[in-house]
Amino acid sequence: MTAMILAAGRGERMRPLTDKIPKPLIEVSGKALIVWHIEKLASLGFMDIVINIAHLGYMIPEFLGDGSKWGVNIKYSDEQKEGALESAGGIANALKLIKGDTFLVVNGDVLCDYEFDACFELFDDLAHLVLVENPKHNPNGDFGIKEGRAINDSDEKYTFSGIGYYKKELFVDLELKKAPLAPLLRSQIEKKRIGASLHLGKWHDIGTPQRLQEAEATFV
Repeated sequence: MTAMILAAGRGERMRPLTDKIPKPLIEVSGKALIVWHIEKLASLGFMDIVINIAHLGYMIPEFLGDGSKWGVNIKYSDEQKEGALESAGGIANALKLIKGDTFLVVNGDVLCDYEFDACFELFDDLAHLVLVENPKHNPNGDFGIKEGRAINDSDEKYTFSGIGYYKKELFVDLELKKAPLAPLLRSQIEKKRIGASLHLGKWHDIGTPQRLQEAEATFV
């Protein structure tokens, strides 16, 4: 299975750090965010990795190369000319680089101890979302879960972790332009095409300098 790391965002809330380097190259406990992902993906059997790049994007392939250092094959989906296409747009733009029908996507600015599954089966679903307990910065959550299905309307909602398994079919008809992921997911949730599960382990969204410090206290 191919894994895609979303690494094109501007990282406004991490400025001034992100004025000089792209957010995925910010270090947590002495290691770049994106390297944490690559090492774990490689250890779990993901040999093909696609990374989309935009803001200061040229620095990422300069830093990572072709992935041979970690025993993986890295390809880059370049959005530097267009500007970041957001999550759904970025995935749609990268489909040509992704092998197979089902693939994993992980946000480049999260850190967690979730075990990525290179053999995950979606069956008739178009996606499966990994949710986590709500952090302080997202107290109301994003989606509910009922009998293994993602639901939009629920008294108890959880936060989307930025980790999901998808079928190409979900994105194949999208125009190659800026497009957020949430509306696409919500429309397919209504059609009962999206599964979900809850991860109760460690998870950090490295969105601010304070959250970076919190992650460094956990990932050493």
